[in-house]
Amino acid sequence: MTKAGSKGGNLRDKLDGNELDLSLSDLNEVPVKELAALPKATILDLSCNKLSSLPSDFCGLTHLVKLDLSKNKLQQLPADFGRLVNLQHLDLLNNRLVTLPVSFAQLKNLKWLDLKDNPLDPVLAKVAGDCLDEKQCKQCANKVLQHMKAVQADQERERQRRLEVEREAEKKREAKQRAKEAQERELRKREKAEEKERRRKEYDALKASKREQEKKPKKEANQAPKSKSGSRPRKPPPRKHTRSWAVLKLLLPLLLLCVAGGVVACRVTALQQQPLCTSVNTIYDNAVQGLRRHEILQWVLQTDSQQ
Repeated sequence: MTKAGSKGGNLRDKLDGNELDLSLSDLNEVPVKELAALPKATILDLSCNKLSSLPSDFCGLTHLVKLDLSKNKLQQLPADFGRLVNLQHLDLLNNRLVTLPVSFAQLKNLKWLDLKDNPLDPVLAKVAGDCLDEKQCKQCANKVLQHMKAVQADQERERQRRLEVEREAEKKREAKQRAKEAQERELRKREKAEEKERRRKEYDALKASKREQEKKPKKEANQAPKSKSGSRPRKPPPRKHTRSWAVLKLLLPLLLLCVAGGVVACRVTALQQQPLCTSVNTIYDNAVQGLRRHEILQWVLQTDSQQ
């Protein structure tokens, strides 16, 4: 990569008054730091080199008044090219430029411009026109500046429009968020009111239940019959026996009496020899023997026999 220092010695040796000629130096890049150290070089010739681009710090060479970049391979200029506000003469002949940066509109002191032999955008090429003499080159500078100012204004309006759209969108988002927050607050307020109403109803129900419980003992005390001290409550009347139970009570003694009379007749009278009495006496004897096995019954029978 060739720089001016390696081809033609120190840049100061090439400085002639305020003019620095670096043309035909086979440069691939611009020695910006060395140029910045020479603020007296207001006229710079970089024509007929191999420059395909300019570094962004090239735009810091604000002392330049006349700049020749013709017959290079420049495809575009730095975005901040408009910082070269003192530039009055600019030669961009025979490069590969298609458009110019919007900041080009800031070159208010530009009086002379040549854009011939570049593949310019059709609109820009029509605005630039030819630069075959001094008058045409001056017209080119004036027309291109006006065009770039219009482009800059259009871009600024578009930027403002986008900002306005973004602001409107932001306002809508904020309004939507506020509406959502308000809805959530209203919902919480409603839920809180419903919870309060539910608790109030529970409280009223509890109070009513307590009052009802307090009234019951008083009501029972008022309904209870007045009685003398020491008096006992009357017993409920005995339950009446049914008719069958009354008939059974009447017949049972008669039945027992008949059985006892039959046993006595079979053991004492002359009927004891009869077959029926024989069976009755046998049953009676067996029953008496079974009862005598129990001491208490035996004692009762002995007592009875002694009497």
